[in-house]
Amino acid sequence: MAPIEEDGSTEEKEVKKKPLSPFATAWLTFYNITMTAGWLVLAVAMIRFSYQKRTHKGLYRSIQKTLKFFQTFALLEIIHCAVGIVRTSVLVTGVQVMSRIFMVWFVIHSIRPIQNEESVVLFLVTWTVTEITRYSFYTFNLLNHLPYFIKWARWENVMEGCKCTGDRSEEVFFVHSQDMDVTGHASIYCQSPIAQRYNFFIILYPIGVVGELLTIYGALPFVKKSGMYSLRLPNKFNVSFDYYTCLIIVMIAYIPLFPQLYFHMLRQRRKVLHGEVIKEKED
Repeated sequence: MAPIEEDGSTEEKEVKKKPLSPFATAWLTFYNITMTAGWLVLAVAMIRFSYQKRTHKGLYRSIQKTLKFFQTFALLEIIHCAVGIVRTSVLVTGVQVMSRIFMVWFVIHSIRPIQNEESVVLFLVTWTVTEITRYSFYTFNLLNHLPYFIKWARWENVMEGCKCTGDRSEEVFFVHSQDMDVTGHASIYCQSPIAQRYNFFIILYPIGVVGELLTIYGALPFVKKSGMYSLRLPNKFNVSFDYYTCLIIVMIAYIPLFPQLYFHMLRQRRKVLHGEVIKEKED
């Protein structure tokens, strides 16, 4: 689930950033090309498996190695923010990346009985669509060659309401550093596709959230029965931890976060579709 953006109307803030160095630009280009290719491989594998097997059962097992590698590789996005080549919040990026890591490693990987659930397919498909669009957008933008269909798809496909901080980002009108041109000037695209951007999330965001929630909910009985990742008293550390309770708390956290972010997106949608224009901001 995408976290809430930082406070304030980010579209109204001045963006005063230094242009990226050639090395940083080259690395981010390589990184985004790699991630685009990785998620494309996942998409092709998912389509091929579904076509050949005519079932979703076994889908996760067939793509798990690729999924784990590229989703874990995204930890580099936290480093990008920490060293300043991507100018977004380390905390926000960390939360978003780690939430994906949590779902991949501590839910799907660890609790095998849920790997064939339909809910897993729900969020895997939405993750894949979003990541292909997002990383390809950044790649072409860094190369100063942004095809219209990528621009169109980028502003239409917003996974889980808003997801793309710094390599990942708080996205509702937040100017991503990779959305800057080589001079360091921020560009926000305000062409007609922005209307689709503020319509498609209405479907994608709930689908992604529902998929994640149903997967965690489906894992609860197995976690409770096995006691996995739990630490009981007494023990030498004199602390206790119950993973079952932890998962419930995670699910409850969606209650305040989902409506707040979703309705914020709806407010932004009304603002944009009623004629307000986001202007380009320069140093």
